[in-house]
Amino acid sequence: MAFDAPQGEVNAGSGALFSLHGMWCTSCALAVEGVLRDAKGVTAASVHYPSATVWVAGGSEAVALDALKSRVARIGYRLGPLEAVEDAAERLEKESRYLSLRLMVAAVFGMWTMLASLLIYAGAVPSGRIELIMAWLSGAFSLPVVLYAGVPFYRAGWRTLRATRPGMDVLVSLGVLGAVAVSLWLLARGSAEVYFDTAVMLIALLLVGRLAETLCRQRGLKAFDALALPQADVLLERGGERVTLPPSEAAIGDTLWLGHDETLLLDAILETPGWFDTATLSGESVPRYLHAGQAVYAGYRCLNGAGESIRLTVSATPGARRMDRLCEQMRLLQTQKGELAKLADRFAAWLSPAALALSLMALPVALILGASLEEAVVRALSVLVVACPCAVGLAVPLASLAGSQQMVQNGVALRDPAAFEPLAAARAVAFDKTGTLTAGQHRVVHVERRDVLPEAFAQKLAHAARSSEHPLSLGLLRWAEASDESAESASGIHVLRAEEVAGAGREVTFESGERWRMGSAAWLVEQDVALPKRFDHTGYAFASQVVLADDQGWLATFYLADPPVADAQASLAELSRLGYVTALISGDRQEAVAWLAGEVGLAANACYAERSPEAKARLLGGLPAPALYVGDGINDTLSLAAAGVGVAPMNASEAAREAAAATLLTPGIGAVVRLLAVAKRTRRVMTQNLVFSALYNTLALTLVVIMAVPPLAAVLAMAASSLSVTLNAARLAWAEPLEGGPDANPTLSR
Repeated sequence: MAFDAPQGEVNAGSGALFSLHGMWCTSCALAVEGVLRDAKGVTAASVHYPSATVWVAGGSEAVALDALKSRVARIGYRLGPLEAVEDAAERLEKESRYLSLRLMVAAVFGMWTMLASLLIYAGAVPSGRIELIMAWLSGAFSLPVVLYAGVPFYRAGWRTLRATRPGMDVLVSLGVLGAVAVSLWLLARGSAEVYFDTAVMLIALLLVGRLAETLCRQRGLKAFDALALPQADVLLERGGERVTLPPSEAAIGDTLWLGHDETLLLDAILETPGWFDTATLSGESVPRYLHAGQAVYAGYRCLNGAGESIRLTVSATPGARRMDRLCEQMRLLQTQKGELAKLADRFAAWLSPAALALSLMALPVALILGASLEEAVVRALSVLVVACPCAVGLAVPLASLAGSQQMVQNGVALRDPAAFEPLAAARAVAFDKTGTLTAGQHRVVHVERRDVLPEAFAQKLAHAARSSEHPLSLGLLRWAEASDESAESASGIHVLRAEEVAGAGREVTFESGERWRMGSAAWLVEQDVALPKRFDHTGYAFASQVVLADDQGWLATFYLADPPVADAQASLAELSRLGYVTALISGDRQEAVAWLAGEVGLAANACYAERSPEAKARLLGGLPAPALYVGDGINDTLSLAAAGVGVAPMNASEAAREAAAATLLTPGIGAVVRLLAVAKRTRRVMTQNLVFSALYNTLALTLVVIMAVPPLAAVLAMAASSLSVTLNAARLAWAEPLEGGPDANPTLSR
């Protein structure tokens, strides 16, 4: 499977997305961020280390690749076009092999270094001369580790120094080289108390952490698997001939042919109707019948019969398809930082210079306090080792990446970079009606008919309604097809002519000569059809009415309503149980809103009908903040922007998807409950990581300044801190996706 991500510079709002090559750690990301922010015309820059993605905002000329890549190249990194997801996966695979090789060297040679040092520490060597030989052997075995396995740390440290933003790798490099230098100095003085094992352990444990990070980053890319498309050619019609070409060679306006069981690889407009499996984007398990003129998207699968081809007109090519935009929005999300991430960056930015200053101060202070030169040097070395802020740099990005992956697995694609924080703090959830709490597919809720119906009534109704694209006709068709009578043979029933009367109804003439008219009551009255007065319609004021007449007069009256989505009642009840204020805000008439409220269990005072887009936004302002709004139409865009977080359901309009912070990938609203639950847990993991890493670095630095801590113990403590942050984020990433219903949600909401 492969996903065709947009190539080249990708415009992302007021900025552009790029890929950054050569990064080794979060310090590299901060260094590049600083260099980009200093560029003329750039208003903001953000580097997401786990995905190696850069977002730069500013004027169009300022954020052009040519204008920025030379600045990044000066400090040793390479800025390039946004790479495709499969290229990123391949790069991370190479990186993991690269790390594995260096880790193998560190483990093999480091083992002998540690063994020699252990014999010295344990006093197992019979004489001082042999101890000295063992110390030299320890140093010899450490050379491959220091000179090969540790090279990436030195390179990254030098680059961040050149960017005047020294980070973790500067401390690591100084710690390793300092341990080797101190050991050589001690050997020259005839002492066997060397610290080659500290240098080796520091490199080995940090390589383990980096490898674990890389594997987490690889797993994070699996979030895009839900948007993957098969690699295949498409059948286009050019010059009257059909040719098979890669999707990238298609052009807007080309005629595209799609056969049975083939997956659509381009966005298009239907020229001929057909059945489609839309589960890739909508999550619907039931195929949909789409009509000519309707938009279809890459990922849909044609379910027409074998030998039947569908004709389409290409509306978007690779790089501009709906899936491409969704992928771009997700990658943009990853580069943006909320307040927790910004706090982590600020903490890591001052920690490294502070640790360097403390290390320089530790040497003279220890000497003043009466420590020997050797003890003072060792204490300064311990400060360098223990201060490595890798845990701080990883605290938020890894948790955010893991949370984004969980969102996709639970049917939600996040677009807004700061969405996790307001989602986790949300207090109210408001919904639009049509297309959000309802599926937008009317169904018959009541029928009144004359005493004697014509023969094959349901079959004729199905034929009369089938050729109409009106949503109420589709409701009549579903009712007719569900009738027991419709299962019988329909031979001999054929529609000779069907004429639409815009906004009123349609007239259908069968081959037998029988004529039916179906539409509004007012139109039928205009056609001199006498309607019965014996029925009480007040109980169905909420429903839409379709009147049917034949040559003999009134035949039937159908009442149709747009029922709620299957999981609406359960999801709203779960939101209320979890303490959220829920509301229904609609532009529809009062009767329809009141009926729907009763169906889904919403209180009357929580439902607002006949509201304009401006009124909807004002009502949202009156709900407890932050408020979540779920809406699908153009009239919802103002509310989606005004809400703390806007959410677009799966079949939302393009305008609603652009205005929303998140898009549901599954039918119904159950994913909203899961969205809030995963956001809470992600925020909790972010906070845990940040608090723990900040406490560790603060306490560890204080400890090594006031008392002597062996460098090896400092290495183990620093590595344990980074590993704990990584594993805590991995715990979120590796959590199983929630089941489809709200019953599974409390697992994450606790």
